[in-house]
Amino acid sequence: MGEAIGHSKLNPRSHVAPTMPNPKALKSTRQSSLELGRLAEDLVAQWLLGQGWEILQRRWRCKLGELDLVIYTANPASTQTPLAFVEVKARSSRNWDTNGLLSITAQKRDKLWRSAQLFLTQHPHLAELPCRFDVALVSGRLVSDQLVSDQLVSGQEPRSPLLKQTLVETRVEIGKAVAIAHHCLTLQHYIPGAFD
Repeated sequence: MGEAIGHSKLNPRSHVAPTMPNPKALKSTRQSSLELGRLAEDLVAQWLLGQGWEILQRRWRCKLGELDLVIYTANPASTQTPLAFVEVKARSSRNWDTNGLLSITAQKRDKLWRSAQLFLTQHPHLAELPCRFDVALVSGRLVSDQLVSDQLVSGQEPRSPLLKQTLVETRVEIGKAVAIAHHCLTLQHYIPGAFD
């Protein structure tokens, strides 16, 4: 008799069971993501300071979550809203969600809104100010320290124009890469009033 369709004989020794992800690798990936997030917040904070904003709070936590940056401007000549809550989204350079923009769902916006209300409850002197929600999108990738240090020790100009730029420039500009702690980060977009 022939073998039934859809059934096959498996050699138990040739069958490979699916492997579970290595817990250490997952922890390392999670730590890398957290590091990238913190560095992206540092980059955005530096850019905002250069734009004349004051950083009131960084990584403000409450029971609902975290506000990445709370910023303020007291410039009376400014046409900007004086208080803003900034959500920083950092992604590796090969991401699928438009540098994090797609991760800001209606549920995420609601959570940020309620977190901001709690912040204003705890800071009543700011509660009457007009405020807005901004989004900063940052892309990043790891940079090889060995490549950079080998080129510097040998007296060579860095072969990559990107590495040359990041070694010299410290000013943060939208669209320009900056090297920070083993990462090359770029503030891709800053969206004021993103939830309007």
